[in-house]
Amino acid sequence: MFQPNLYSIDINSHVFQFPSATHEIKDLTGTKAPIGENVTIHGYLGERVDLSKKLSFVPLISKDLKYSIQVMSISRPNVNDEHPHGVHEDLKTMEAHNPVAIVGVVKAREPGKSTSTEITRIQDVEIELQELHSLNEFPKDIIFKDETRFPPSARHLQIRSDKGIRDALAFRAKMASVCRNELELQGFMEVETPLLFKSTPEGAREFLVPSRQKGMAYALPQSPQQYKQILMASGIPKYYQLARCFRDEDLRADRQPEFTQLDLEMSFVTGEDVMRCIEVLIRRLWKEMLGVHTLPDPFPFITYDEAMAKYGSDKPYIQIGMEISRIDDFIPQDLVTRLTSLSNPIIETFKLNLSDSPRTTLEFITNFLDSPEGQPYLSNPDGAPGVFIFDATKPLQGLHPFGFEAAERMESNYDLSHGDLIIVQARRNVAFSGGSTPLGNLRLSLHRAALSQSLIPKPKGYEFHWVTDFPLFSPIPLEKEKDADPGQGGKAGLRATHHPFTAPKSIEDVNLLISTSTSSTHDSQENTPTHQSQQEQYLKIKADHYDLILNGTELGGGSRRIHSSVIQRYIFESILKMPPEKIHHFDHLLEVLRAGCPPHAGIALGFDRLTACMLGRETVRDVIAFPKSGRGEDALVKSPGLVGGVEWGGYGLVVKE
Repeated sequence: MFQPNLYSIDINSHVFQFPSATHEIKDLTGTKAPIGENVTIHGYLGERVDLSKKLSFVPLISKDLKYSIQVMSISRPNVNDEHPHGVHEDLKTMEAHNPVAIVGVVKAREPGKSTSTEITRIQDVEIELQELHSLNEFPKDIIFKDETRFPPSARHLQIRSDKGIRDALAFRAKMASVCRNELELQGFMEVETPLLFKSTPEGAREFLVPSRQKGMAYALPQSPQQYKQILMASGIPKYYQLARCFRDEDLRADRQPEFTQLDLEMSFVTGEDVMRCIEVLIRRLWKEMLGVHTLPDPFPFITYDEAMAKYGSDKPYIQIGMEISRIDDFIPQDLVTRLTSLSNPIIETFKLNLSDSPRTTLEFITNFLDSPEGQPYLSNPDGAPGVFIFDATKPLQGLHPFGFEAAERMESNYDLSHGDLIIVQARRNVAFSGGSTPLGNLRLSLHRAALSQSLIPKPKGYEFHWVTDFPLFSPIPLEKEKDADPGQGGKAGLRATHHPFTAPKSIEDVNLLISTSTSSTHDSQENTPTHQSQQEQYLKIKADHYDLILNGTELGGGSRRIHSSVIQRYIFESILKMPPEKIHHFDHLLEVLRAGCPPHAGIALGFDRLTACMLGRETVRDVIAFPKSGRGEDALVKSPGLVGGVEWGGYGLVVKE
C-alpha cells in the first residue's frame, strides 16, 4: 500500500525546467557586452557578500569554472509565484556551489582591482539580478573551501576543485585532436577494433570476461596487436586508433590496468618509415602544445646493448650524466673479491658530483643506504655496491682500496673532484637481458634522492632517443617473480622479449635463427651443454624493435612484424617450443598471414604517459579522469565489485573459498 509520508521531495529544489542560456559568461565583457539588455546565464554560485539586508553581491562562476561575473541583488517589493519571498531573499538562502540559472540586466561597472586567481573575473560589467532558478542544492555537510583536499572516493569533487586536473584533461583532449589531425594528414585511417577478444599467450597477463557459453570466455585486449596485423592483410595500408588496452599486471606510477595507447600500423614499410612518421607527429605535438620548435631531426639512436652498458637501463636517462663504464681491466683482484663472490665478474662504476664537501657526500650516501629505498641494493646476491668518496685530504684521495696505479687511473679517467661520490658494482659476465641492471637502478635512485635534497639541479629540456637492436628473445628466470609476465608458455626456457610477432632485425639474424635451431635438433634436452649453447645463440639474435625514450621514460615501442606464416609458425614451434594447444590460439593469425599478407610495421605510444611527460606530471593518474589506485580499485564507484553466487552461476562458475 502506498505510504505518502515515507519521504517528501521539494520540487522547487530539483528543477526539471529552466530557461536556456542566451550568453556564456566569458562573452559578457568588452565591446561584446550587451549593456542594458536582459540575459540568461548558467553557472555555479560563489561566496555571497551581504552589504546590507537589501543589497548583496555574489560571483557567478561559469559552467567550465574558468570565468566569473559579479551579480548584484537588490531587495524589491514585487512578489511572484516562483519567488513568494522575493528573489533577493531566495538568493540569501542558497549555498555556494549551487548550480543556477540567472536572468538579469547587464550593467557597466568600474573595473575593480585585478587579482591573480585560477578564475578569470569579468571586471567591466555586472548583472543586476531579476530571476533566479536553483537547479540543485550543494549539501551543507560537504566542506568546499580553497584549502579542501578531497579523497579519491570523491573524485568528482577532486576534479571540480582542482584546476590542474581540469587543465590536464583539456590538454589531453587537444593532444588527441592534434594526433588525429596529423595522422590523417599522413593518410592514416582510424579503425576501431573489438574489446571482446580471446585469450592468447602474447606475453602479458590478461583480464578474462566469462560468457554464458559453458567454459568459454573473452579476454580484454592487451593491445590491438593481432587485429591491426589482420588489417594489414585486409588492404588497409595505414591504420590508427586511440585504443583502450588492458593488462593485469603490477601497478607502478606509470601503469594502470586499463590504459590508452596511440596505436598505428603501416603496410609495405620498414621500421625506419614508422619512426620517421612518429618523429613528425612528436615535433608537431611539441610545437603546438608546448611551443617548442627545437627538437632534433632526426632523433638520435642508441642500441640496447649500448644503453644497458652506459646507463644500466633500456630506457636511458642520458641527461643526468653519471655514465657507467667498466673498470675490471685495471682494478686489483683483492678489491674484486671484496666486492663479489662471482667468478670472472664484470666490474662497473659511475660518479656523482654532489658537493665539494666529502662530509656532505658521506652523510648523503649513508642516509640513502640506511633508507628503505637503499636497503635492496645492499642485499644484492651478486654483491653490495662499493662506495668511495674522493677526498683530497686523505691518502690516495680516499681510493686506497684501489691501490696506487688503479687510483691514479680512476682520478684521470673520471676527472674526479673533491667530494665526488664513486659507486662500484659487480655483475655477472653474461649478455644483457631485461630492462635494467642493479647498478643502473642505483644510478637512478641516487639521482632522485640527490634531486629531492636539492643537491643537484633538475635537468632541463627534452632528450629524445630511439633504442634499437633489442634481443629477439629473453631467458625465462628459473624463479619467476610473482607479477612477471607469463610469456608464451613454451618449453625452450625463452620468451619473446616484446611479443612473438616481432621480426628479426636482419638476414644475418634470420640465418642465425634457422642455423641454431637446425644444429640443435639432435640434442633438445634441457640443461645439456648443447641446449645451453643453443640458448646463448638465440640470445644473440636481434629484433627489428624500436622504443622511443624521453628523459628516461619509455613513451612507446614498435617493431617490424613477421608477415610470413611459415616463419611465424617456425618461431612458435621450433624456437619457443610452444605446445600445440597454445599455438592453436593463433590459428586465425597464421591463416591471415598465409593469405599474402604484405610486410608491415607499427608502433604504440602510451597516450597517458605521453600526456604526463608533456605536462611534467610524476604519474599517469594525474592525467586520467578516473584512474585506478595502486591496488587497481576505483574508490568512487567501488570497482571491482563483489559478485554473488547467482550471477556467477549464470556463467557456469562457482567461487572457491
